This record gives sequence, C-alpha cells and structure tokens, in this order.
Amino acid sequence: MIRRIETAPGLAPSIGPYSQAVVANGFVFTTGQVPFAADGVKPEAFEDQVRTCLSNLKSVLETAGSGIDRVVKVNAYLTAPEQREPFNRVYADFFAEAKPARTTVCVSIWDISLEVECVAVVDEAASADETAGVADVAAPEVVA
Repeated sequence: MIRRIETAPGLAPSIGPYSQAVVANGFVFTTGQVPFAADGVKPEAFEDQVRTCLSNLKSVLETAGSGIDRVVKVNAYLTAPEQREPFNRVYADFFAEAKPARTTVCVSIWDISLEVECVAVVDEAASADETAGVADVAAPEVVA
C-alpha cells in the first residue's frame, strides 16, 4: 500500500496539488517543509525559521508513523551561503545523535529562506486509520 498524507495535523494545508508526505515500502518521503507556522506566520530570525521548518518536518514524520530519529536522508535548500553556519547549529541540536545523510545546496526559491525535505524509515504497524489526513492507495501493479 501507498499512504498519502495530504495535511499533517497542526500544519497549514499544501498550497498545490501534492501530498505533504507519501509512505511506501517502509519509507516516508516528505515534501519540502518551509518556515511558516500553521497560521502562516514566518519568524523574523533565520535560526527561528530553521526551527519552525524542522518542527514542521517532525510533525509530518510523526503523522506518517516515523520520527526524527528514523531519518536516513535530508535535502536542505538554503538561499545564501552565510546561512550554512546558523543552519548547522539548529540542525545539530534538532537531530542530535541521529546524523542522517544530508545534501545542502544554495538556491533561489521564491520568497522563502530555506526548505527541508527528507526520507525516513516508517513503522509499518502505523495504519491509515490511526493517522489523520491519510489516504490509502493501492500500489500500481508492475507488468513484466
């Protein structure tokens, strides 16, 4: 089965035709989380924006039946090279000893300062019935 999480509890709804996460084959794949709270407020300080972004990521992971300690890969998109050090400080506190593999790039992305997405191992026992905002979709059949 494939489970799609359209909107995790406590987060703003997606702004486009996509899910905030998809669970498949024992992994959860998140969309890029941005530094906006559910009420649309973005903190002023960059380090607070990083905390908000990572907290949003944590919420999506928990909705999927995973968590920060189960993240295997992170892709981080920053908008200025000088953001790397403050990002690393907050990131290190947030992930603690988990230390997933990570790619960090500097890009131009709309009017936001960063975006973070990840892949994590998910608890297969978590069912769609236990998770708000989740839809089950049968996996497509592969024909040889």
